[in-house]
Amino acid sequence: MSIYVGNLSYEVTSDDLNEVFAEYGTVSRVQVPVDRETGRMRGFAFVEMASEAEEAAAIAALDGAEWMGRDLKVNKAKPRENNNKRSSGGGGGWGDNNRSSRRY
Repeated sequence: MSIYVGNLSYEVTSDDLNEVFAEYGTVSRVQVPVDRETGRMRGFAFVEMASEAEEAAAIAALDGAEWMGRDLKVNKAKPRENNNKRSSGGGGGWGDNNRSSRRY
């Protein structure tokens, strides 16, 4: 499982996050997503730690804490949802194929 870290300063680096979270245990991985168009950090990150106990300690200590002038939002990351509308199986579909709304 990984930890979601939100409301980050746009100046934060993965090294900064590694240093802060290392105080609560072994950091396995830090992922800092960037905007595809601008290359700028998106204001959130994901941190993976070696154990659930270390993750819980980091979450308890850092959620709501002020860091780099911002109040952090730190919690367990939720599984990524599939936002691909083509594979969702429902909704609008392709063209005017929704025959249930047509009147004959």
